[in-house]
Amino acid sequence: MSHISKLPRRRFVASALPAAAWMAVGGGSRMEAAPQKIEGDQMTTLTSYLLFDGTCHAAMEFYNSCFGGDLSATKVKDSPVKDQMPAAQHEKIIYARLKSSCIDVSASDWLSPNGSPIRGNTVCLFLSGGTAHELKTLFEKLSDGAEVTTPLREQFFGLYGALNDKFGVRWMFQTNNKV
Repeated sequence: MSHISKLPRRRFVASALPAAAWMAVGGGSRMEAAPQKIEGDQMTTLTSYLLFDGTCHAAMEFYNSCFGGDLSATKVKDSPVKDQMPAAQHEKIIYARLKSSCIDVSASDWLSPNGSPIRGNTVCLFLSGGTAHELKTLFEKLSDGAEVTTPLREQFFGLYGALNDKFGVRWMFQTNNKV
């Protein structure tokens, strides 16, 4: 008889909050193109979000060389949250985005002091834009049986939340629209 063991769900990456915050305010330095601010009335979109252990800049430049497109990146030291982060984190990327005709990927370096990146917890699905009502509805539906790691709530940059669904898939939610 085979035995299937249930693996514990991995905790959601706390560093995603500052990254989503910085993406929402649309500031920062450029690699090639300025970050695009998500407009509140834009339809909610789904993209991938990658987390790196200090190699975000190099990884995104490599992906840019493979796929082309516009690449933007912001270091912690160039963001409004720099004073809330330890000096050792200031050279890390708080938010990067690569967008081309065939790819749209957001990324950041791992910024959580309470965990370490391991294979399998460095990729999540990112729902962004749209209305607060639309985002709340999606969050509530995906919360069924989920581990809510960051309740959906107002932040200075808009509405944000995160969860691991009942199948272990990690999700982040963000819109500039406030409730």
